[in-house]
This record gives sequence, structure tokens and C-alpha cells, in this order.
Amino acid sequence: TGAIGLYNIGQSCCLNSLLQVFLMNIHFTGILRRITVPPHAVQKRNNVPYQMLLLLEEMQCGKRKAVSPIDLAHCLSAYKVKLFVQHDAAQLFLTLWNLIKRQMKNPDLVGKLSDLYTICVQEHVACQKCLFETKRNSSMLTLPLPVLDSNSHMLKTLEDCLQCFFHPEELTDQNMCFCEQCGRKTPFLQSMKLVHLPQTLTIHLKRFCFEKSAHIHKLSHYLPFPQELDFNAVLTENQCQADDNEKAAWQYELFAVVAHSGSTNCGHYCAYIRSLTECKWYCFNDSEVCQVSWDDVKCTYGHSNLHWGQTAYLLIYMKKHPQ
Repeated sequence: TGAIGLYNIGQSCCLNSLLQVFLMNIHFTGILRRITVPPHAVQKRNNVPYQMLLLLEEMQCGKRKAVSPIDLAHCLSAYKVKLFVQHDAAQLFLTLWNLIKRQMKNPDLVGKLSDLYTICVQEHVACQKCLFETKRNSSMLTLPLPVLDSNSHMLKTLEDCLQCFFHPEELTDQNMCFCEQCGRKTPFLQSMKLVHLPQTLTIHLKRFCFEKSAHIHKLSHYLPFPQELDFNAVLTENQCQADDNEKAAWQYELFAVVAHSGSTNCGHYCAYIRSLTECKWYCFNDSEVCQVSWDDVKCTYGHSNLHWGQTAYLLIYMKKHPQ
């Protein structure tokens, strides 16, 4: 029946945009359709995956241009996700994903959900005096990329942001760490290496930053991102900790952009999503949905003099050749 919008039920544009990104992802909905239906009415009302499934079915079966996410919103409010307030899309994405995972009772589905979204990195910390090194693997749901370098200069491309994120950082002066081998605080080198990338990769552009006055400031400068992204061409050998089979699947196509317009105090979200079945781009702006071109998506690159213009905040990439 085509792409369906979601009515704004009171500052719900952030939630609406994220729901569209989840529900337009056929890999995610394939998992969602396999959940166990809660047996009791109260459990059904308070189960986030089940309420998402009901919303998906209403969107697919109805012939209206938009449906209301009010039942899902009330369900989320039971887990301290506030209604009728402005949300940060990166934080709300993490909250939604964790609620979905926690309430999926089937271990197989939980595993598939984790495989679909989870990034694995290896943190390295090395003493610069005795070269003693510790390594630790950790998981994350988004790659939180800086849009400014260490000298607060604007980074010019998404590839530059990735390089900056994985660039080793020297911990000196007040940032020195205690070395067990040396028995004192010493300079350290801290670095991050990429181990595994998921089918659906979520990149968080850190466009909201704290100023010295403790006010949150939005960075709206121009930052292009590609339709196709190959991590092997962006990162160096030293920035990866993966075998050849893993790295062979590190080629991505852009699937969605969650864009923010306005200021930190008064803003609006919408989502640009490429239909995986039609290969067409759509703009989901609450209840309004329309087909758009790649040039329309590129308008979210940002502009320093257009703070009220749309600026990409979350980028969702999909693997071109999943293993």
C-alpha cells in the first residue's frame, strides 16, 4: 500500500522518525514477526516489541496515509520514556533498542537482534614508558563520530570523522594513567580498533556539543556523507583487528538519515529512508510521506549559515554483501 506516515501526537517527531527507520528495515521486521505474543492483556499493553508489531501491521494493512503511534507511546511511557517532550534521537534509539531486546524472550531472536545492530571494537591502552599494554573488547550500538578534530577544527567529510574516531590519542599531563608495571602515573597511548561491523550500522554524528558556558551548541557545518562506504578504504591496517573474511563484508550502502532541523531548544526530526524493496528514497515527516531524490537527501549535509535547515544526525548504513 506504499509508505505510511505516523501522526504527531505531541512532540513525537523523534519517536516517529526512529520507528520508521526500524519498521522500514526488512531485516528487523523479519525478527519482529517471530516474537511470542504475550498471553495477557496487561502484558500485551506493556510489551514494546508486541506494540511495534501491532503498529507495523496497522501500517501495512490500513489504507490511510498515516496511523497513530499512541498505544506504543503509552507503552513506552511505562518505562520512563516521557511523552510530549523533545527527545534526542541518539539517546532515544539506544533506549528503544534496549527495551526491544530486553522484552524479546526468545534467546535466538535476541541473538539475531544483537547480530543485526551490534558493533564490536577493541580498546588498547599502552604505557609510553614501559610499553605495557591492556586490551579490552567492547560492544556499542552506534559509532559516535566527532565532527570536530582535537583542535576544534571542523572535519570535512564522514571519512575524516571515522579517521578521527579511530586515531590514537596521547594521554599526557593531567590525563596520565597509573601504570602497574611502573608503579606511577605515566603517559599513555589510547586507541580503538575495529573488530566487527553489523548488517545495520548506525552512525551518530556528534553535532550537539557543550560550550564552556555549559550550554549545548549545535554544529550545523557542511559535512557530506557517501551513498556507498567501504571501511577498508577508510581505515588503516592498524585501526582494524579483524580477519579477511570479516573485512570483506565491510562495504555499505546508505539506508536512512535521521535529520534534525532547528536549534537545541526548539527542533524537529524527520527521516529519509531508502525502501529496500523499491530502491526509492522517501521522506517521512510525521504524517506526511513523499518520494524524494538523492539531491533532496544531500540537503541534510548541513550549512553553517542555515542553523534552522535540516542537518543529518543519525546515518544508518546497510551491508551490500552480508555474509
